[in-house]
Amino acid sequence: MIEIADSGKLERRSVVRALLEDRGELLAIAGLGAPAWDITAAGDGPQNLPLWGGMGGAAVMGLGLALAQPAKPVLVITGDGEMLMGVGSLATIATKQPRNLFVVVLDNEHYGETGMQETATRHGVDLAGMAKAAGIADSRKVTTPEEVLALRDAIRAGHGPIFAQVKIDAASLPLVLPPREASILQARMREAILGPKAHLQ
Repeated sequence: MIEIADSGKLERRSVVRALLEDRGELLAIAGLGAPAWDITAAGDGPQNLPLWGGMGGAAVMGLGLALAQPAKPVLVITGDGEMLMGVGSLATIATKQPRNLFVVVLDNEHYGETGMQETATRHGVDLAGMAKAAGIADSRKVTTPEEVLALRDAIRAGHGPIFAQVKIDAASLPLVLPPREASILQARMREAILGPKAHLQ
């Protein structure tokens, strides 16, 4: 069930749970901070790569994974502050047009990890509009549970690239931390993708 907060905006963890349930082979990369806690709260596992750092790199890392593994769907879940720092990646995604890449920005209009300073989206910057102008034809704003479910269906159908700016409540939620060691996170996803071959190189 996708929940609505008292603010009238979507509750972030119920959105992420909906996107990741019954995920099959879907690989998930989460931007640093709250999106990483969100995918972990939905269920930690080797198909998740939560970023502990590298602000601005989530979308382009997802692009690299999608291009390297064209048979695997890749979902990037990140925040508005992180996406604003890496906004140039939208042009590269638009140029490459990977059918298996889906970028979801959980937009709470704040930098949640550094003191809840307002981001540019709080003042009208339209990330979905920027993505569309870059050349990602399916760029959408998501504000209702029905639109979340439609987004999930489009991801399952493999109709990428898709960019979605999901307007969420700004509440800070309890931390649900994934493993901290980057080598562990990288190795387990590599094994999930390559199987026994992961240990031969």
